[in-house]
Amino acid sequence: MPIYIMFSTLTNEGRATIKKNPERIKEVDKEIEKMGAKVLAQYAVLGLYDFINIVEAPSNEAIAKVSIELGARGTVQFVTLAAIPVFEFIEKME
Repeated sequence: MPIYIMFSTLTNEGRATIKKNPERIKEVDKEIEKMGAKVLAQYAVLGLYDFINIVEAPSNEAIAKVSIELGARGTVQFVTLAAIPVFEFIEKME
């Protein structure tokens, strides 16, 4: 299944939600699974983004749905990148 890297930035509302209820992050992971994708790894980071998520989804359309559904709530903004495992990339280049 394709892998995607999702960079997320919380809005002020999102920060308030996480401050009040940090477990909300785990709840969102479950919601992502209900949309047909799966969070493989998740990191809180310092800098331009607040979180980096490694997500598995069946297609670009499926991950776009996740991004739009979650982004429409107004608590987070996403930058999503398709990721190709380097060995697959090398095979395709040969």
